[in-house]
Amino acid sequence: MNQNRFILKFVILLIVFLNFNNLVNSEVMVLSGCKNLKDGFLKNEYILDFDKSLMIRNYIYDGKTYKKYKITDLSVKKENTIERFIYKDNDFFLTDKIGYPQFYTQLVFQKNNPVIQIKTVINNESGLSRMSTCNKVEVFEKES
Repeated sequence: MNQNRFILKFVILLIVFLNFNNLVNSEVMVLSGCKNLKDGFLKNEYILDFDKSLMIRNYIYDGKTYKKYKITDLSVKKENTIERFIYKDNDFFLTDKIGYPQFYTQLVFQKNNPVIQIKTVINNESGLSRMSTCNKVEVFEKES
């Protein structure tokens, strides 16, 4: 009888430990030094937290790009942070859709890949093109 209690306690502790261990660690991918094909940046980095399903983009426009966007939109900031939800689709990680049901865009990432693509969908016709290439890609375990 005591041996059965011991085994039961051991199994319960093992289950709790394994569940706690899964909750504590999360995987994060950081893409830094990203060069955009269209715009210039002093800083352009992406942080993908796979556990939180979140992409954080930190960027600082260079002077020329900032002036270009400021002319048409007074709300443009030289330095900004953007957060978007992400989800996994096969081997790809996509940001949430931005736009309307007939026309939207999404950023597309692959784990350990320095290329960031943009998916454009118009009336259910999709296209994928390269948007940025990053100098450094790091994937690591984050403990919380």
